Amino acid sequence: MNALLAKTGNDAVHPAARRLLEELADTPAAPVRLVVVAPGGYGKTALLDALDRSYREAGVEATVIDDADQLGDEDLARLTMLAAAKEGPLVVAHRPNPRAQALRALGETLLLPPLTVDEVGKLAKQLTGRTADAPALHASTGGVPRLVERVVTARLSDFRAELAALDDDVLRYLIAAEAGAARNLDLLCSLLERTPDELPEVVDGARATGLLDAEDTLLPAAAEAVRAYGPPARRLAVLQQLVEAQLTRGLPVLDLATSLLDAGSSGASAATAFATAANEALPTDPKLAASLFEAAAEAGARDAATTTGWARAAALSGDLDTALRLGDGMLSGEDPEARAAGAEIAATVLAHRGELARTAELYRWAAATDDWSRSASPGNESSDVTGSSSQATNHPAPAASTHPQTSAIPHRTNTDGTSSHPNPTAQTAYAPNGNTSFPTAPQPNGESYRWVGPGAVDAFATIALVGTGQTTDGQAVANAPMPGVAPTLFTGAAARTANGIVESVSGCGTEALPTLVGAAAMLEPAVGGAPLPDSPAALAALAGLHAGELALAESVLERALASSVGGDLLATRHRLLLGWAAMTGGHLAAATEHRDAVAGTKLEARDELFFATLELGLARRASDLVGLQQSWERAYQASMRQQVDLFTLLPLGELAIAAARTGAHAKLSRRLERAHAMLDRLGNPPLWTVSLCWHELHAAITTEDRATAERQLAALNHFADCGRYPAALARAAGCWLAVLSGTFDPSEISSAAAELHELDLCWDAARLAGQAAIRTSDRKAMVQLLEAARQFQGTTGRLESAAPTPGAATGLSALSERELEVARLVVDGLTYKQAGSKLFISGKTVEHHMARIRGKLGATDRRELLATLRELLAKPTVH
Repeated sequence: MNALLAKTGNDAVHPAARRLLEELADTPAAPVRLVVVAPGGYGKTALLDALDRSYREAGVEATVIDDADQLGDEDLARLTMLAAAKEGPLVVAHRPNPRAQALRALGETLLLPPLTVDEVGKLAKQLTGRTADAPALHASTGGVPRLVERVVTARLSDFRAELAALDDDVLRYLIAAEAGAARNLDLLCSLLERTPDELPEVVDGARATGLLDAEDTLLPAAAEAVRAYGPPARRLAVLQQLVEAQLTRGLPVLDLATSLLDAGSSGASAATAFATAANEALPTDPKLAASLFEAAAEAGARDAATTTGWARAAALSGDLDTALRLGDGMLSGEDPEARAAGAEIAATVLAHRGELARTAELYRWAAATDDWSRSASPGNESSDVTGSSSQATNHPAPAASTHPQTSAIPHRTNTDGTSSHPNPTAQTAYAPNGNTSFPTAPQPNGESYRWVGPGAVDAFATIALVGTGQTTDGQAVANAPMPGVAPTLFTGAAARTANGIVESVSGCGTEALPTLVGAAAMLEPAVGGAPLPDSPAALAALAGLHAGELALAESVLERALASSVGGDLLATRHRLLLGWAAMTGGHLAAATEHRDAVAGTKLEARDELFFATLELGLARRASDLVGLQQSWERAYQASMRQQVDLFTLLPLGELAIAAARTGAHAKLSRRLERAHAMLDRLGNPPLWTVSLCWHELHAAITTEDRATAERQLAALNHFADCGRYPAALARAAGCWLAVLSGTFDPSEISSAAAELHELDLCWDAARLAGQAAIRTSDRKAMVQLLEAARQFQGTTGRLESAAPTPGAATGLSALSERELEVARLVVDGLTYKQAGSKLFISGKTVEHHMARIRGKLGATDRRELLATLRELLAKPTVH
């Protein structure tokens, strides 16, 4: 048998089989009595073939029997008698099976165990000649030799015939296991039509295939084989049976329905399963939910609930094109509830696309539809908790669709209280293209499929109206629950947000901050899977940025990100506003990180505007004229795709300054006029107007337009009594004009800059002090102002910016030896405390060194940088 191993080659792959062949190599005629036991795929047949060839070549009469577990009772009895009568070699192989226990008495048992990780690696290299990731391969195959071989040689398709030949119950069990139902005893018994006592027989058959692990779980590679190469019709039938059983029990179907996605299932039960699973997936995986809703529609579910769910999932996963198409299609239907849902969908999408005026129109139309429904429905005289009756609000009704071919459908009541709609109670189904399909039953238990609904639609309409400067009655949205509408956290947060926006355009506006922050906190645990036109957190942050409350803005945005408010749809907005807060405070490194976190992703018009102007602002603050020119065109085009509204005044102001720097100020004149016209309609609310005036002041300073600068100064002085922030900006504006005139008091400049710094406007503070320094002829005042500029830019109240600044590569000669030591340690990643320990100085001293280094290498423009370097070179301590 010495030549046996060579003849066997790769066939006898199991190490235990190889060891046995080596032991028998020198004694081929030895009377072996052996029972080989292993599931399928472990190499039993290869071992028996090798032994059989060996005995034949040696002229030894041997009994070799494979698959002995499949013998009937009579054959087993004859085999037992043969083994007792004959003295020659006897080798029997069988899969683990309770019926085969009697075979163990025929000889010594040889168990073929799963391969170890090292053995898997050796087998893979033997088969392919390449080194494989043995741990990953072992995890996928469980060490089953046949699985290892077929995975590394890409031959999983060989399972097609083997799976088709399995016992039907075993095959159904494997399909159920691949779908995640192997642990559900009731479901398996229902599927296999067996009692719990009868089920182990099927499980034993599945174990014998070698496709299960020690915990009776389908191995990953085996699951892939069953999924891809199991008989398609059988797999589809089993999955549908499982889904129907789960639906009957009212149990979750997500895992099972997901398995159905690639099986081509259709029909009523599949549609119901897909829609049910989609709703299960929506809170955690909107993208999967969208796929499931789409599958439900393709399987025949064309009702408004499915269409709305699909639109919701698409919006949450960032596919606003699909959401808008679905919502627009619903606007042309007959059911008022469905039309209102379509309006909500379209309004939400258009808000993200910078069409806030159209958003307001659609929300008002949805609200009017709600009013009509309440007034037209029986029992509309029902009272709310206070006993007052429901009153319909008269909202103007815009065109019913965002699509030009879709016409409006009457939705108001006649003067006699009757409905003017042709069929106010019919439920209508909607195909994905918006065409009317077939009537469906109302939602079970009267549940609404809308994601906004009557409790919040008025609030969102109010926010959009105020945001576009449209006239309102000045009344905040009531927080009291509407008749028949549950006072949920969602509706309460929406109402409070609307109240906050109304407050923001009344008086000084700062009273709105607690209201908006409270609305954001209320929504954190309640938003679920509801797409929002904007989040309370984003609006609170915008108000905070306009009020100089940068820390508050950052806090509310970070909480919204941590709570996933609005899902991925609003995560980008929250991240960009965090970048704006950081940039406004002069923390350019942090702002860059937030910008980079969303770079390369698809941005809707509103997010594109904030992203592009954030890039523009970073380039301006770094005195990167090339970057400013490159960023300008993208930012300008983004502004053209976004209508002017209250919540985009910050990007507009940044654009105005950049336009002045690039010589394109005339391009923005019309948009600035529209912004001021909008603010005029709102009575020029200080909270929103001050920041725009501040930006326009700097644009005028850049173009040396003193008349415009003086007008903006007058406007800022007008608002100075509305709090510390507008007062500080007004004072700083006066100092800027004094600096430009060349006649100013350095102490006043230092004081005004210090106040800006205390408000976290660190970059603005440093720039004011630095520009004053290079314009004074008083050497002592220049030194003091330059030192103040360095401190304001290098030390902040909250964050330390480590952004590399222009000139750093060529300006190292301006640093002292100690500063170079500190810089190297900090760049190497040490904290201030760790760097101080290495240099035997305090962490605070390291911080001061870093502030000085930033001042030397991070001047805000070329003139200031040159003046700083000249002053430092004049000092004896500078090399």
